Parts: sequence; C-alpha cells; structure tokens
Amino acid sequence: MSDNNLHISVAPMMDWTDRHCRHLHRLIAPSVRLYTEMVTTGAILHGDRDRFLDFDPSEHPVALQLGGADPADLAESAKIGADFGYDEINFNCGCPSDRVQKGSFGACLMAEPELVAKCMKAMSSAVSVPVTVKCRVGIDDVDDGPFLDKFVRTLMEEAGCETFIIHARKAILQGLSPKENRKVPPIRYDLVNEIKARYPHLTVIVNGEIKTCDDVRMHLETLDGAMIGREAYQNPWVLRGMEETFFGTKDLPDEIEVIGIMADYAARMAAEYGTPVKSITRHMTGLFSGQRGAKRWRQALSTLPHEDGADANCIREALAQALEAMDRAA
Repeated sequence: MSDNNLHISVAPMMDWTDRHCRHLHRLIAPSVRLYTEMVTTGAILHGDRDRFLDFDPSEHPVALQLGGADPADLAESAKIGADFGYDEINFNCGCPSDRVQKGSFGACLMAEPELVAKCMKAMSSAVSVPVTVKCRVGIDDVDDGPFLDKFVRTLMEEAGCETFIIHARKAILQGLSPKENRKVPPIRYDLVNEIKARYPHLTVIVNGEIKTCDDVRMHLETLDGAMIGREAYQNPWVLRGMEETFFGTKDLPDEIEVIGIMADYAARMAAEYGTPVKSITRHMTGLFSGQRGAKRWRQALSTLPHEDGADANCIREALAQALEAMDRAA
C-alpha cells in the first residue's frame, strides 16, 4: 500500500498531534507518516514517560520528535523512544517559542550547528532507527542560502544526517509569537530547493503552506517529500485525498465510518485510561469541513463532550445532529 520512498507526513504540532489526533489521522490516511508533538528530554527522563510516549500500534509509521540541547540526554531519550517502538527520532531545531528558547533549544539551535551535529551524532549512535532533523530556513535577520547551507553541511559531514525536514520560513526569535512565526516571515521554497539541488543524495522534505494535493505534487517535482501542518488538523479529510492520490489506497472507511470507529476508540480510552471524551473530540471538529452539516457538527462537539457524565455516545449524538442538518439542507 505504502511507497517507502514517498515522504508525505503530518507535522509535529504542539497541543495538537497527540495520540488521539494521530489515531484519527491514521484512520483517514494509512500511509502518511505521523509525528508526535515535541517531547522534551526532561519530560522523558524525569516525568511520566508512559503518558508522553505511549501510542497505539495502528499509528505506525510514527516518529517521535525530541526537544533538548544536551547530547547525552538526547541520546538516552532517543533510546527510550526507540524502545517504545517509534519508527524515527526527529530533532526539533525549528520551534521559536519563548519557553523553548529559555531551554536553549528549538530554532535557536540553528545558530549552533556544531552543537546540533553533536546531538544528532549522539542520538544516531544510541538507536538503530533513522534520526532526522526539522529546522527552518533561517533565524532572525538571516535567511540566506549560506546560513542554511552551513547548517545542513555541518550536520551532514559531522553527524551523517541524511534527512532534513525544512520549514520554508525563517524563525523570528524575538518579537513574534509562534503563531506569527507560522505566517509573517515569507515562504522561501527556493532555499529548500537549493539544498536539494546542491546535495541530491540527501532526503529533503519541505513544510509550510502545503494544503492541497496540487501543492504536494508541485514539491515532489524537485524534493523528496512534503509535510502538511495546520491544514491537516483544521481539515483532516484533506489527508484522504493525499492517501488516494499518492499512495493509491482504496476501500477506506468514509467519514461516517471513521467517526463510528473514533467513538469506539473513545470508549476504549475511557475504560483503559480514564481519558475524557473531550480530549478526543477536540481533534475531530474539522471533519465535514466545507460540507453541509459542518456547522452543526462543530456546535455539537463544542458542547456535548463537555457536559457532566459525557461519554463516547456524545460522538454518535453529534453525528446524528450533523446528518440531520445535512438532510434538512439537501
């Protein structure tokens, strides 16, 4: 079903791509690679690692994104992640948030490529699964080819890094919020394409403003893959079109069937872990996007799961209300 040489993925997104979100995305698109939210080394080494790292086997292929800046801590965390069964370890060198900067990791690490190379080498030595990096095209007042080239070349030569996922915007570390950093700096696909042209043996995957199959198709003409961000969360069914178009997968459950499966999943999560249904339904509001009944679906999911005693049946009730609205509008 899946072409192992085709790199189409959903971006790691803080507060969004948790295990419940990934379960939904996997039902929609069986072949697309999924990524966790960024998990810090401190959370893994000193926190409740089961809570941060547990995932359903159906999520494969799934990658763990790590945040940190100490090579030894990253190596130990990568080993733990690999032991949990993750298919890839990804190093975050792209997050611009103040909280991440205070920990001296994320996008600010792009200014220290030698340190990043040490981190990558330590992780690669600790695990047998691929270790990749996600970065920006630049930081602050630097978004030119030489800056990105030095970063890539250092990781390639000193750590043997072969896969680069590049968000085609620079990160402004002071003065812009993470949300603004996803919109304000201009898109520079040209810088990403230059890296692939200069180092054709590398696997180069682009991220940023990729929303449609046509967008993916355009990038696949010059690059090895495309990573979809906010669009995959706000309109998750877009992943179905990509699954069918690029992987040729057929006979998949439709939206109504996916919602039924998610209701069963919510019941199982409640029974096994005590997971509130609202922790799952918050990822489902984008279903039916652009269709009749979408508004009623969103309204139902914004209220029913938050009522006292709400359980998985509220998902089925929300679906019934959405279908009724569709029938009235027909």
